[in-house]
Amino acid sequence: MKKILLVVVVFLLLIKSNVYAYDTSASSIVIDTDSGRVLYEKNADEKRLIASITKIMTAVIAIENKNLDDVVIVGDEVNKMYGSNIYIKPGEKLRLRDLLYGLILRSGNDAAVAIAYYVSGSEEDFVKMMNEKAKKIGMSNTTFRNCHGLDEETQNYSTARDMSFLAKYATKLFDYAEIASTKNYKLKTNYNSYSWINRNKLLKEYEYATGGKTGYTPKAGKTFVSTASKNNLNLTIVTLSDNDMYNTHKELYEYYFSKYKNVLIIDKDNISFGNNPYGNLYVKNDFYYPLTEDEKEKVKVDVDLYNLTDFSSDDKIGEIYVTFDNDEIFRENVYVKNAKKDNESFFSKVLKFFSSLFD
Repeated sequence: MKKILLVVVVFLLLIKSNVYAYDTSASSIVIDTDSGRVLYEKNADEKRLIASITKIMTAVIAIENKNLDDVVIVGDEVNKMYGSNIYIKPGEKLRLRDLLYGLILRSGNDAAVAIAYYVSGSEEDFVKMMNEKAKKIGMSNTTFRNCHGLDEETQNYSTARDMSFLAKYATKLFDYAEIASTKNYKLKTNYNSYSWINRNKLLKEYEYATGGKTGYTPKAGKTFVSTASKNNLNLTIVTLSDNDMYNTHKELYEYYFSKYKNVLIIDKDNISFGNNPYGNLYVKNDFYYPLTEDEKEKVKVDVDLYNLTDFSSDDKIGEIYVTFDNDEIFRENVYVKNAKKDNESFFSKVLKFFSSLFD
Protein backbone atom coordinates (compact mmCIF):
# COMPACT_ATOMS: atom_id res chain seq x y z
CA MET A 1 0.00 0.00 0.00
CA LYS A 2 2.83 2.37 0.83
CA LYS A 3 4.55 1.67 -2.47
CA ILE A 4 1.40 2.44 -4.43
CA LEU A 5 0.90 5.68 -2.52
CA LEU A 6 4.48 6.71 -3.21
CA VAL A 7 4.10 6.10 -6.94
CA VAL A 8 0.91 8.15 -7.06
CA VAL A 9 2.50 11.06 -5.21
CA VAL A 10 5.52 11.06 -7.49
CA PHE A 11 3.26 10.92 -10.55
CA LEU A 12 1.23 13.87 -9.34
CA LEU A 13 4.38 15.86 -8.67
CA LEU A 14 5.59 15.14 -12.18
CA ILE A 15 2.30 16.36 -13.60
CA LYS A 16 2.53 19.54 -11.58
CA SER A 17 6.13 20.29 -12.50
CA ASN A 18 5.86 19.22 -16.13
CA VAL A 19 2.33 20.19 -17.00
CA TYR A 20 3.72 21.21 -20.38
CA ALA A 21 5.49 17.93 -21.25
CA TYR A 22 2.69 17.21 -23.68
CA ASP A 23 4.58 16.45 -26.88
CA THR A 24 8.31 15.88 -26.99
CA SER A 25 8.47 16.95 -30.63
CA ALA A 26 6.65 20.25 -30.19
CA SER A 27 8.21 23.70 -29.99
CA SER A 28 6.49 26.15 -27.65
CA ILE A 29 6.67 29.36 -25.67
CA VAL A 30 4.49 31.25 -23.19
CA ILE A 31 5.01 35.01 -22.80
CA ASP A 32 3.41 37.93 -21.03
CA THR A 33 1.97 39.87 -23.96
CA ASP A 34 2.56 43.28 -22.36
CA SER A 35 6.10 43.05 -21.00
CA GLY A 36 7.34 40.22 -23.23
CA ARG A 37 8.57 38.22 -20.24
CA VAL A 38 9.05 34.56 -21.15
CA LEU A 39 7.28 32.38 -18.60
CA TYR A 40 8.00 29.06 -20.29
CA GLU A 41 9.78 27.79 -23.39
CA LYS A 42 10.72 24.51 -25.01
CA ASN A 43 12.70 24.23 -28.24
CA ALA A 44 11.66 27.84 -28.77
CA ASP A 45 14.53 28.67 -31.14
CA GLU A 46 14.20 25.68 -33.46
CA LYS A 47 13.37 26.76 -37.01
CA ARG A 48 10.19 25.13 -38.23
CA LEU A 49 7.62 25.41 -41.00
CA ILE A 50 4.83 27.62 -39.70
CA ALA A 51 1.92 27.06 -42.12
CA SER A 52 -0.96 29.55 -41.88
CA ILE A 53 0.16 31.44 -38.79
CA THR A 54 2.15 33.19 -41.53
CA LYS A 55 -1.06 35.14 -42.11
CA ILE A 56 -0.57 37.13 -38.91
CA MET A 57 2.26 38.97 -40.68
CA THR A 58 0.15 39.29 -43.83
CA ALA A 59 -2.51 41.03 -41.75
CA VAL A 60 0.04 43.32 -40.07
CA ILE A 61 1.44 44.51 -43.41
CA ALA A 62 -2.04 45.23 -44.76
CA ILE A 63 -3.19 47.07 -41.63
CA GLU A 64 -0.11 49.28 -41.49
CA ASN A 65 0.06 50.15 -45.18
CA LYS A 66 -3.50 50.60 -46.48
CA ASN A 67 -6.89 51.97 -45.49
CA LEU A 68 -8.96 48.98 -44.43
CA ASP A 69 -12.10 50.53 -45.92
CA ASP A 70 -10.54 50.58 -49.40
CA VAL A 71 -12.50 48.53 -51.93
CA VAL A 72 -10.44 45.75 -53.48
CA ILE A 73 -11.33 44.26 -56.87
CA VAL A 74 -10.16 40.65 -56.79
CA GLY A 75 -7.76 39.67 -59.59
CA ASP A 76 -6.88 36.44 -61.38
CA GLU A 77 -4.20 35.68 -58.78
CA VAL A 78 -6.80 33.91 -56.63
CA ASN A 79 -7.33 31.20 -59.27
CA LYS A 80 -3.99 29.57 -58.45
CA MET A 81 -4.75 29.13 -54.75
CA TYR A 82 -5.76 25.85 -53.13
CA GLY A 83 -6.22 24.45 -49.66
CA SER A 84 -8.20 26.63 -47.25
CA ASN A 85 -9.94 29.34 -49.28
CA ILE A 86 -12.86 31.72 -48.89
CA TYR A 87 -13.66 31.13 -52.59
CA ILE A 88 -13.64 34.71 -53.83
CA LYS A 89 -13.65 35.24 -57.60
CA PRO A 90 -11.91 37.60 -60.05
CA GLY A 91 -13.95 40.79 -60.35
CA GLU A 92 -15.49 40.43 -56.90
CA LYS A 93 -15.44 43.59 -54.77
CA LEU A 94 -14.64 43.49 -51.06
CA ARG A 95 -13.24 45.96 -48.59
CA LEU A 96 -9.70 45.23 -47.51
CA ARG A 97 -11.13 44.80 -44.01
CA ASP A 98 -13.41 42.02 -45.30
CA LEU A 99 -10.45 40.23 -46.85
CA LEU A 100 -8.67 40.37 -43.50
CA TYR A 101 -11.62 38.71 -41.80
CA GLY A 102 -11.52 35.97 -44.42
CA LEU A 103 -7.75 35.72 -43.94
CA ILE A 104 -7.80 35.34 -40.15
CA LEU A 105 -11.14 33.65 -39.46
CA ARG A 106 -11.14 31.17 -42.36
CA SER A 107 -7.41 31.17 -43.20
CA GLY A 108 -8.18 32.05 -46.81
CA ASN A 109 -5.16 31.51 -49.04
CA ASP A 110 -7.00 33.32 -51.81
CA ALA A 111 -7.60 36.22 -49.42
CA ALA A 112 -3.86 36.30 -48.70
CA VAL A 113 -2.80 36.71 -52.33
CA ALA A 114 -5.60 39.21 -53.01
CA ILE A 115 -4.29 41.29 -50.11
CA ALA A 116 -0.69 40.97 -51.30
CA TYR A 117 -1.50 42.13 -54.84
CA TYR A 118 -3.60 45.04 -53.60
CA VAL A 119 -1.04 46.28 -51.06
CA SER A 120 2.12 46.01 -53.16
CA GLY A 121 1.23 44.92 -56.69
CA SER A 122 2.71 41.42 -56.45
CA GLU A 123 3.25 38.65 -53.95
CA GLU A 124 7.02 38.96 -54.39
CA ASP A 125 7.08 42.60 -53.34
CA PHE A 126 4.67 41.92 -50.51
CA VAL A 127 6.91 39.17 -49.15
CA LYS A 128 9.81 41.63 -49.14
CA MET A 129 7.71 43.87 -46.90
CA MET A 130 7.00 40.90 -44.63
CA ASN A 131 10.68 40.10 -44.20
CA GLU A 132 11.59 43.75 -43.62
CA LYS A 133 8.96 43.97 -40.90
CA ALA A 134 10.15 40.73 -39.35
CA LYS A 135 13.66 42.18 -38.95
CA LYS A 136 12.32 45.39 -37.42
CA ILE A 137 10.46 43.58 -34.67
CA GLY A 138 13.32 41.23 -33.82
CA MET A 139 12.33 38.08 -35.72
CA SER A 140 15.94 37.14 -36.45
CA ASN A 141 15.25 33.47 -37.25
CA THR A 142 12.36 33.97 -39.65
CA THR A 143 12.20 33.78 -43.44
CA PHE A 144 9.00 34.38 -45.39
CA ARG A 145 8.74 33.12 -48.97
CA ASN A 146 5.00 33.53 -49.46
CA CYS A 147 2.06 35.36 -47.90
CA HIS A 148 -0.13 32.35 -47.03
CA GLY A 149 1.91 29.53 -45.48
CA LEU A 150 1.46 26.76 -48.06
CA ASP A 151 4.77 24.89 -48.24
CA GLU A 152 4.74 22.65 -51.31
CA GLU A 153 6.55 25.12 -53.56
CA THR A 154 7.95 27.79 -51.22
CA GLN A 155 8.39 27.55 -47.46
CA ASN A 156 8.07 29.94 -44.53
CA TYR A 157 10.32 29.18 -41.57
CA SER A 158 10.24 30.69 -38.11
CA THR A 159 10.55 29.79 -34.42
CA ALA A 160 8.15 29.80 -31.51
CA ARG A 161 10.08 32.73 -30.02
CA ASP A 162 9.94 34.78 -33.21
CA MET A 163 6.24 34.10 -33.63
CA SER A 164 5.67 35.30 -30.07
CA PHE A 165 7.38 38.58 -31.06
CA LEU A 166 5.00 38.86 -34.01
CA ALA A 167 1.95 38.02 -31.92
CA LYS A 168 2.94 40.57 -29.27
CA TYR A 169 3.33 43.23 -31.97
CA ALA A 170 0.14 42.35 -33.85
CA THR A 171 -1.99 42.28 -30.71
CA LYS A 172 -1.16 45.95 -30.11
CA LEU A 173 -2.81 46.84 -33.43
CA PHE A 174 -6.46 47.55 -32.71
CA ASP A 175 -7.77 46.27 -36.03
CA TYR A 176 -5.86 43.00 -35.82
CA ALA A 177 -6.96 42.37 -32.22
CA GLU A 178 -10.57 43.07 -33.14
CA ILE A 179 -10.52 40.74 -36.14
CA ALA A 180 -8.69 37.92 -34.34
CA SER A 181 -11.19 37.99 -31.48
CA THR A 182 -14.26 37.79 -33.76
CA LYS A 183 -16.16 34.49 -33.63
CA ASN A 184 -18.50 35.05 -36.59
CA TYR A 185 -18.52 37.43 -39.54
CA LYS A 186 -21.09 37.98 -42.28
CA LEU A 187 -20.53 39.73 -45.59
CA LYS A 188 -22.34 40.41 -48.85
CA THR A 189 -20.46 41.33 -52.01
CA ASN A 190 -21.43 42.02 -55.61
CA TYR A 191 -21.08 38.27 -56.27
CA ASN A 192 -21.92 36.39 -53.09
CA SER A 193 -22.94 36.31 -49.43
CA TYR A 194 -20.62 34.84 -46.80
CA SER A 195 -20.92 33.71 -43.21
CA TRP A 196 -17.58 32.87 -41.64
CA ILE A 197 -16.96 31.09 -38.34
CA ASN A 198 -13.52 31.53 -36.77
CA ARG A 199 -11.44 28.35 -37.05
CA ASN A 200 -9.80 29.17 -33.72
CA LYS A 201 -11.94 26.87 -31.55
CA LEU A 202 -10.27 28.16 -28.40
CA LEU A 203 -12.46 31.26 -28.60
CA LYS A 204 -15.46 29.04 -27.84
CA GLU A 205 -13.80 26.38 -25.72
CA TYR A 206 -11.88 28.63 -23.30
CA GLU A 207 -13.59 31.58 -21.65
CA TYR A 208 -10.44 33.69 -21.31
CA ALA A 209 -9.28 33.34 -24.93
CA THR A 210 -9.04 36.64 -26.80
CA GLY A 211 -7.68 35.75 -30.24
CA GLY A 212 -5.09 33.95 -32.28
CA LYS A 213 -4.47 32.09 -35.52
CA THR A 214 -4.30 28.41 -36.37
CA GLY A 215 -2.31 26.71 -39.10
CA TYR A 216 -1.77 23.29 -40.63
CA THR A 217 0.03 21.58 -43.47
CA PRO A 218 1.16 17.94 -43.58
CA LYS A 219 4.79 19.09 -43.48
CA ALA A 220 4.41 21.68 -40.71
CA GLY A 221 1.89 19.85 -38.59
CA LYS A 222 -0.50 21.85 -36.44
CA THR A 223 0.73 25.36 -35.59
CA PHE A 224 -1.10 27.69 -33.25
CA VAL A 225 -0.70 31.20 -31.88
CA SER A 226 -3.25 32.20 -29.24
CA THR A 227 -3.87 34.96 -26.71
CA ALA A 228 -5.85 35.02 -23.47
CA SER A 229 -6.50 37.45 -20.62
CA LYS A 230 -7.46 36.87 -17.00
CA ASN A 231 -7.27 39.18 -13.97
CA ASN A 232 -5.38 41.85 -15.94
CA LEU A 233 -2.75 39.33 -17.02
CA ASN A 234 -2.42 38.98 -20.80
CA LEU A 235 -0.61 35.92 -22.13
CA THR A 236 0.43 34.68 -25.56
CA ILE A 237 1.20 31.04 -26.40
CA VAL A 238 2.85 29.67 -29.53
CA THR A 239 3.09 25.97 -30.31
CA LEU A 240 4.58 24.48 -33.46
CA SER A 241 3.85 20.88 -34.47
CA ASP A 242 1.53 19.97 -31.59
CA ASN A 243 -1.26 17.52 -32.44
CA ASP A 244 -3.22 18.36 -29.28
CA MET A 245 -2.82 22.13 -29.55
CA TYR A 246 -6.17 23.21 -28.06
CA ASN A 247 -5.76 21.18 -24.88
CA THR A 248 -2.12 22.21 -24.66
CA HIS A 249 -2.98 25.90 -24.79
CA LYS A 250 -5.81 25.57 -22.26
CA GLU A 251 -3.59 23.67 -19.82
CA LEU A 252 -0.73 26.13 -20.18
CA TYR A 253 -3.05 29.11 -19.68
CA GLU A 254 -4.60 27.61 -16.56
CA TYR A 255 -1.20 26.81 -15.10
CA TYR A 256 0.36 30.22 -15.70
CA PHE A 257 -2.74 32.22 -14.80
CA SER A 258 -2.72 30.46 -11.44
CA LYS A 259 1.01 30.92 -10.91
CA TYR A 260 1.50 34.58 -11.92
CA LYS A 261 -0.17 37.88 -11.06
CA ASN A 262 0.25 41.12 -13.00
CA VAL A 263 1.81 43.35 -10.34
CA LEU A 264 1.68 47.15 -10.54
CA ILE A 265 5.26 48.20 -9.84
CA ILE A 266 5.14 51.85 -10.95
CA ASP A 267 1.86 53.69 -10.44
CA LYS A 268 2.14 57.01 -12.28
CA ASP A 269 -0.74 58.46 -10.25
CA ASN A 270 0.64 57.45 -6.88
CA ILE A 271 4.41 57.76 -6.82
CA SER A 272 6.66 59.70 -4.48
CA PHE A 273 10.18 60.88 -5.16
CA GLY A 274 10.74 62.21 -1.65
CA ASN A 275 12.35 65.55 -0.90
CA ASN A 276 14.25 65.75 -4.20
CA PRO A 277 16.16 68.84 -5.46
CA TYR A 278 13.59 69.62 -8.16
CA GLY A 279 10.27 69.54 -6.35
CA ASN A 280 7.22 67.95 -7.99
CA LEU A 281 8.26 65.08 -10.28
CA TYR A 282 6.14 62.66 -12.31
CA VAL A 283 6.24 59.82 -14.84
CA LYS A 284 3.86 59.30 -17.75
CA ASN A 285 3.24 55.54 -17.65
CA ASP A 286 2.38 52.76 -15.25
CA PHE A 287 4.45 49.60 -15.27
CA TYR A 288 3.09 46.13 -14.62
CA TYR A 289 5.09 42.92 -14.53
CA PRO A 290 4.03 39.28 -14.08
CA LEU A 291 5.39 37.86 -10.84
CA THR A 292 4.89 34.91 -8.55
CA GLU A 293 4.48 35.66 -4.87
CA ASP A 294 8.06 34.58 -4.18
CA GLU A 295 9.49 36.79 -6.94
CA LYS A 296 8.23 40.11 -5.58
CA GLU A 297 11.23 40.53 -3.29
CA LYS A 298 13.53 40.38 -6.35
CA VAL A 299 12.12 43.63 -7.76
CA LYS A 300 13.97 46.90 -7.15
CA VAL A 301 13.07 50.42 -8.23
CA ASP A 302 15.76 53.13 -8.53
CA VAL A 303 15.84 56.75 -9.74
CA ASP A 304 18.65 58.62 -11.50
CA LEU A 305 18.28 62.40 -11.46
CA TYR A 306 20.39 64.62 -13.70
CA ASN A 307 22.62 67.47 -12.59
CA LEU A 308 20.68 70.27 -14.29
CA THR A 309 20.92 73.94 -13.43
CA ASP A 310 18.48 75.15 -16.07
CA PHE A 311 15.11 73.48 -16.44
CA SER A 312 11.44 74.26 -16.97
CA SER A 313 8.12 72.58 -16.27
CA ASP A 314 7.69 69.24 -18.08
CA ASP A 315 11.41 68.95 -18.81
CA LYS A 316 12.96 65.49 -18.54
CA ILE A 317 14.83 65.55 -15.27
CA GLY A 318 16.00 61.94 -14.93
CA GLU A 319 14.99 58.31 -15.24
CA ILE A 320 13.32 55.71 -13.08
CA TYR A 321 14.21 52.08 -13.72
CA VAL A 322 13.15 48.69 -12.49
CA THR A 323 15.35 45.64 -12.07
CA PHE A 324 14.26 42.07 -11.51
CA ASP A 325 16.85 39.69 -10.13
CA ASN A 326 19.49 42.34 -11.04
CA ASP A 327 18.36 42.53 -14.69
CA GLU A 328 16.79 45.76 -15.93
CA ILE A 329 13.24 45.18 -17.12
CA PHE A 330 11.90 48.72 -17.45
CA ARG A 331 13.10 52.32 -17.78
CA GLU A 332 10.93 55.44 -17.87
CA ASN A 333 11.65 59.15 -18.07
CA VAL A 334 11.07 61.35 -15.03
CA TYR A 335 9.72 64.88 -15.60
CA VAL A 336 9.42 67.97 -13.44
CA LYS A 337 6.01 69.56 -12.96
CA ASN A 338 5.37 73.22 -12.14
CA ALA A 339 9.07 73.91 -11.80
CA LYS A 340 9.88 76.87 -9.57
CA LYS A 341 13.42 78.12 -9.91
CA ASP A 342 15.22 80.01 -7.17
CA ASN A 343 18.73 81.17 -6.45
CA GLU A 344 19.65 78.11 -4.42
CA SER A 345 22.38 76.13 -6.15
CA PHE A 346 21.79 72.65 -7.47
CA PHE A 347 24.58 71.37 -5.21
CA SER A 348 22.82 72.78 -2.16
CA LYS A 349 19.55 71.14 -3.19
CA VAL A 350 21.24 67.79 -3.69
CA LEU A 351 22.77 68.02 -0.21
CA LYS A 352 19.34 68.71 1.27
CA PHE A 353 17.84 65.83 -0.69
CA PHE A 354 20.32 63.27 0.56
CA SER A 355 20.25 64.72 4.07
CA SER A 356 16.51 64.17 4.16
CA LEU A 357 17.03 60.48 3.52
CA PHE A 358 18.72 60.12 6.92
CA ASP A 359 16.37 62.35 8.99
